[in-house]
Amino acid sequence: MSMETGHPKQRQLQALLFLCTIAIASSDILPGSTLRASEPAWPSPSSTFSLGFAPAEPATNPPTFVAAIAYSGGVIVWSAGHGAAVDSAGSLQFLPSGNLRLVNGSGAVFWESNTANRGVSSASLDDSGDLSLKTGDVSIWSSFRNPTDTVLPGQNFSAGMVLRSGSHSFTLLRTGNLTLTWNDSTVYWNRGVNSSVDGDPWKTATPKQVQNFSFNLRSPSLGLQSIGILSVSDPMLKNPAIMAYSNDYVQGSDIFRFLRLDVDGNLRIYSSARGSGTATMTWAAVLDQCQVHGYCGHMGICYYRDHEFQPSCECPSGNFEPIDEKDSRKGCKRKVEIRDCPGNYTMLELNHTQFLQYPTQASGSQEVFAANLSSCRMNCLGSNSCVASTSMNDGTRDCYTKSLGFLSGYRALMLPSTSYVKVCGPVLRNPPDNSKSDPSRSRVSVLIIIVMASLLGFLMFQGGLWLLCRGNGAKFGPHYALLEYASNVPVQFCFKDIWRATNGFKHRIRAGGGLGIYYKGTLVDGTVVAVKRLEGIKPGEKEFRAEVAKICCTHHLNLVRLIGFCSERTNRLLVYEFMKNGSLDSFLFSAKENSGKLLSWNRRFDIAVGIAKGIRYLHEECQEPIIHGDIKPENILLDETYNARVSDFGLTKLLNFGDDAGPDSPSFRGTRGYLAPEQLANQPATSKSDVYSFGLLLLEMVGGKRNFEASSAETNGRKFSEWAREEHEKGGNARGIMDMRLLEDDRNGVDFHRVRRVMAVSFWCTQERPSLRPAMGRAVQMLEGVADVERPPLSPKSAEEFVFF
Repeated sequence: MSMETGHPKQRQLQALLFLCTIAIASSDILPGSTLRASEPAWPSPSSTFSLGFAPAEPATNPPTFVAAIAYSGGVIVWSAGHGAAVDSAGSLQFLPSGNLRLVNGSGAVFWESNTANRGVSSASLDDSGDLSLKTGDVSIWSSFRNPTDTVLPGQNFSAGMVLRSGSHSFTLLRTGNLTLTWNDSTVYWNRGVNSSVDGDPWKTATPKQVQNFSFNLRSPSLGLQSIGILSVSDPMLKNPAIMAYSNDYVQGSDIFRFLRLDVDGNLRIYSSARGSGTATMTWAAVLDQCQVHGYCGHMGICYYRDHEFQPSCECPSGNFEPIDEKDSRKGCKRKVEIRDCPGNYTMLELNHTQFLQYPTQASGSQEVFAANLSSCRMNCLGSNSCVASTSMNDGTRDCYTKSLGFLSGYRALMLPSTSYVKVCGPVLRNPPDNSKSDPSRSRVSVLIIIVMASLLGFLMFQGGLWLLCRGNGAKFGPHYALLEYASNVPVQFCFKDIWRATNGFKHRIRAGGGLGIYYKGTLVDGTVVAVKRLEGIKPGEKEFRAEVAKICCTHHLNLVRLIGFCSERTNRLLVYEFMKNGSLDSFLFSAKENSGKLLSWNRRFDIAVGIAKGIRYLHEECQEPIIHGDIKPENILLDETYNARVSDFGLTKLLNFGDDAGPDSPSFRGTRGYLAPEQLANQPATSKSDVYSFGLLLLEMVGGKRNFEASSAETNGRKFSEWAREEHEKGGNARGIMDMRLLEDDRNGVDFHRVRRVMAVSFWCTQERPSLRPAMGRAVQMLEGVADVERPPLSPKSAEEFVFF
């Protein structure tokens, strides 16, 4: 029916539909159009996105504006000229020549698309957020192909494209690697395709090429799926290589996700609800913001204040001053340059501090060599070109010296390093900051030093007595074994004695991780022992004995004691005291039908505190801190009174000596399901990695389930740890999270106040950012109620913080 015939109401309806069609067709922007800062934005067809002006951030006086594409509610996802700001008279002009440009009120051109005289006939903003300049249906230029700092779902970010934010940039290499770079020269984060997928994703590459990454892909493209999966695609890959998951992937039917390089140099995935105008971070490339090169500017030191999530910046000492008093992130400068020093220069010592080192830094600007603390300091002091050095106290004895260019510093109590900076004397220390240190820490440190010095003197005396006995040709026997055991000297057993004690290794107790198996044995004097037969290591005799001696001298009520060892030919065995009640996992997960092995809540709590104290001793009270690296229920043993004993500590270095040791070794990497995020990212384990594993262990003790266990009935198919976090966030559902057997069988009742406290400590310990996790000493205080436990930031959705339990 034509519009000229039919019922009047029908004609009116047809006219309305015709006008709507014209309006939709006219959504294309025609050359000659101008959008001013004071005018409403140009929307996409369904108003999901809009192109307009938004106030510049930070706010200025007089106000300035940025021409940007924004998602529903005002979340900016692209900006003209990487955020170039114009005054209130500025405008975005679509010229008749087909060129799109950003102009200030004075007429100065701040940005342009460079599409003049290329036949551009229209512009349009679609509902995926892509702004296109087109000739008919052919796109000549688009915001998707010219990104600024953001990648959207449906946008193909290919090799050669760059996201920029200040001095930081993000790129996809032809190899498929994702990289974050400072100043186009220093790569401070790198993730490769071959380390991001399970199985073999390659069609044509050889294993050696995959291992060395010595070849290019054909046309790699990075894409973010709307459900929150970041992946790289290429014709050479069987399937897209998944590089990252957002914390909320697959969740929510109306959630918009995007990838953005932020002004702080970190790459993050964000989620935004339609119309909310806000975005929540759900994944970050660099877990610890202080590890982002240049975050605090040249000579700035990055650190975290207590209970603060964002890092702070400061100058190394009073010998420096901020470049900008209003912005500490702009870095520092010397008050007196070294070349202008009227007297002698000296070295400023910075404890628990390191200057970040990257292999991609300019040649000649850094050197690495083996040296002790004093040599590392003096080497830099005596060099005219050296300006700073870092000495690693992690057992490597590595000394890094910096001679030229940019210095980016990081300070944290967890860092096993001391740094030195050349300054014009005298050294002017920064004033004390009570928010950064514990006044009692120095007194405790002095006390520890005195105790350890006394213990060392006693061990030297007893060691001399042992050597004297050995030198006189004494044969091994029970009385010498008793002398050695009592004097903290490891007993040296012969393999034949251990063979007899274990009856030919017939009574297997439990698996001992990637290093071997435990067997029960009885020595000639009737002492029952647990013998661990080490496998897969071939350390030198000297190194093996040194590590065994160190473990043998590590004593604490909550640690399993090492009695002795055997080292004959290829046989390496460790002899431990026997724990009557076995490992904790048999009580938590294997006692479903055996109520006799059910641990009451009060006993579980005491065990949790005991474990924490044992780990605290390893981290904070040993003369040389020990990183466990594999904390899990199987490595927690219970003695005859159910006192918790941490086992298998100090063994990672034994594995490092082995010919077959490497990052894929189970004990070297810990146990999957208990690994901290930084370990999954192939970073070395630290004390904070142990804290993360301990947090997961705490949650398992509360719930009686493996943290990675999924139960469709109780947790809606989610992993127990994820489900427990959500329940706790909703209001602390302690009863629902807790092991139901405890509610049924505990005759003395359950202290739910204490249960909630333990769960809160668990979620603090399992924070993704290592710097937010408490030290083990602090964890002990929180468990025992000595220190208050604030509400942990359980997830990016959490809005409530600092609520005390």
